[in-house]
Amino acid sequence: MLNNNLNNLKELIAPNEYNIIDEIEKYDSDRKALKFISKDGECEEISYHDLILRGNKLANALMNMGLEKGDRVLVMVPRMIQSYIIYFACWKAGLVIIPASELLRAQDILYRLNNGKVRAVISYTSFCDEIDKISTEANHLDYKITFSGQTEGWLQMEDLVKSEPNEFVKVSTTKNDPALITYTSGTTGQPKGVVHIHGWAFAHLRIAATKWLDIHEGDIVWATAGPGWQKWVWSPFLSVLGMGATGLVYLGRFHPETYLKLLQQEKVNVLCCTPTEYRLMAKVHDLSKFNFGSHLHSAVSAGEALNREVIDVFKTHFGITVRDGYGQTESTLVIGTVKEMEVRPGSMGKPILPQFVEIVDENGIPQEPGVKGNIAIRKDLPALFAGYYEDPVRTKNAFHGDYFVTGDLAYKDEDGYFWFVGRSDDMIISSGYTIGPFEVEDALMKHSLVKECAVVAHPDPIRGNVVKAFVVLKDGVKEEASLVKELQNHVKQLTAPYKYPRLIEFVQSLPKTDSGKIRRVELRRKDESQ
Repeated sequence: MLNNNLNNLKELIAPNEYNIIDEIEKYDSDRKALKFISKDGECEEISYHDLILRGNKLANALMNMGLEKGDRVLVMVPRMIQSYIIYFACWKAGLVIIPASELLRAQDILYRLNNGKVRAVISYTSFCDEIDKISTEANHLDYKITFSGQTEGWLQMEDLVKSEPNEFVKVSTTKNDPALITYTSGTTGQPKGVVHIHGWAFAHLRIAATKWLDIHEGDIVWATAGPGWQKWVWSPFLSVLGMGATGLVYLGRFHPETYLKLLQQEKVNVLCCTPTEYRLMAKVHDLSKFNFGSHLHSAVSAGEALNREVIDVFKTHFGITVRDGYGQTESTLVIGTVKEMEVRPGSMGKPILPQFVEIVDENGIPQEPGVKGNIAIRKDLPALFAGYYEDPVRTKNAFHGDYFVTGDLAYKDEDGYFWFVGRSDDMIISSGYTIGPFEVEDALMKHSLVKECAVVAHPDPIRGNVVKAFVVLKDGVKEEASLVKELQNHVKQLTAPYKYPRLIEFVQSLPKTDSGKIRRVELRRKDESQ
């Protein structure tokens, strides 16, 4: 296992001949790989051996229909066992996967198809209609494959694999061959394709799966991310199957009480959720009726900074410390609170590999403790992306000196802990004060009537900008004018008074990316249109 002072870069570098699925095939046995639970409680299980056999059959089918090493395949699937088989098969066949969220609309899909020069689409039957709206405009698309239902004009995956053998000779790939192109959600303009090579997976497992997630062989792991964004490859797929664990796969809408019941019922050992999911679970009434015993030994959160209130609730009621972490689509989990580390609520933790992560200024110069700057990752980290797909200018501009600059602002303290401030484009400048949205949101979330919130800058003729909060109240709470003043005073008591939200708008929900991050850019647009 890695330590925080790793100096031997060789530990993170994959062998020259390497494929992501090499990690999974080590566990070929009758050991349970996945347990699927539907929203209605129906269950299905699959062993590592059967997952590999089914993946082999599909890999044979994909090759026999004419796909070749390096071809791009757009995969649009929900949380299902078939989704794992599809990813396994594509990578064993040397194909490059482009994940697509089920929330994408026709124009979003068309952009990915043409920009990525996609030759095949594999989609769950319920998502085919949206893809069919644009299929005639897709310049490179040759094959459309669906499963779990018939769709006119689509090849049926179940039929394709019927006569295929259970054995498949893996297509030879090197550590530098592309494996994955993930299109980032972004805030403006068209999304950019982030290219990861097979060797990225080798480094990811040795950084995130072992040190941060703390997964051991045989653990039951529930990572709630859905296919369609990189976090699913990170945790539910690679970190689970690459460590010989059993993945819990739940196909149902998020409901905090349902999640807590499943954690208890399935004796989950490792939990990886979004901050939003943790926040809403922490707000459930009467948490004393849930008991995870000694089963849950690791609980982690990534995507946005986690509020101290949430950490305290889980520690008090369940005896488990939810450990924060930070990574981007372009990398892996690079900053985190690992198990043996002192927890400082509100901090991301420390760089797992200190020599590879820094706070830098606009010129890529490392900064002293206490000085705000960009989180930056040294360009020779093996878990860093290979570049933006067919966009050398954007790739070049993302690097300053020796570092890839993330665009996320933070500072480090004297002990090396990193503290999140906000996205560089989310910062609020009001009367000369620089205000990070998270610090205001954190204060609001400590109010007993607040379910969720997000803070943005609102133009003001005198102050330049003022802080505006969009607040989702807990179920049953009335939106009364007096509550605005109460929330404002609450924030003033918990943080510097100049940070309080001068404007508060009550809303029913907050716009989020598929990965669960709040889309403040949409809230700013909403505010501007009013």
